[in-house]
Amino acid sequence: MFQVGSDWNPRQAQLKESISNTEKFTEAMELCLYLHGIVHTAEISNNCEDSYYDELMSGLTKEAFTVMPTIKDVTIVWNLWHITRIEDLTANILIQEKEQVLNEDWLKRLGVTVTDTGNAMTDGEILDLSNSINLEELRNYRKAVGVRTRSIVNSLAPADIKRKVRSESIARILEEGGVTKHPDSLWLLDFWGRKNVAGILLMPITRHQIGHLNDSMKLKKKLMRNS
Repeated sequence: MFQVGSDWNPRQAQLKESISNTEKFTEAMELCLYLHGIVHTAEISNNCEDSYYDELMSGLTKEAFTVMPTIKDVTIVWNLWHITRIEDLTANILIQEKEQVLNEDWLKRLGVTVTDTGNAMTDGEILDLSNSINLEELRNYRKAVGVRTRSIVNSLAPADIKRKVRSESIARILEEGGVTKHPDSLWLLDFWGRKNVAGILLMPITRHQIGHLNDSMKLKKKLMRNS
């Protein structure tokens, strides 16, 4: 079984150490893709073994996806939406400077109108999203985002790694509804705006995602103990 502490953390530390070193560019990108593969289905990285994400998704009932055990928790759906929206926005708009995956067609398929990362959602809004979203399409959207990100990483050159995030790209995220004007959401723009491509690959493309998947795994285990 995959262990975040022993299996992930040393590799994340290695990526942080190597990612800005042009002499280690190929090694760093391979490691980035390896870590990215752990937080997505093994289908997109062609791994023969299930990923940590696959392990989380295995055996989950609809109730397990959508339940909020206590007011201190969120839902597994919210975690998946949150990390996928953030990956979509940061990989496509901030790194690639092109269109994000989410569009009107995806919103129809997902059965939702919300477009932001969910940072400022109330408990009620989290539950509304969790109960209204099409779970199969959420998985499909996450897969599509993951495939696109891997293509972006594979297209990078050493000169891209230290490229700063453009202010115009940060503005686009707000304009396109990726964040709201609520302070709990708006701070993300300042956080991302201080980064370069290497910083985005480290956080949120890799480290941010494993944190929320680990939280989701804890939720899953809590629900299994209580069932």
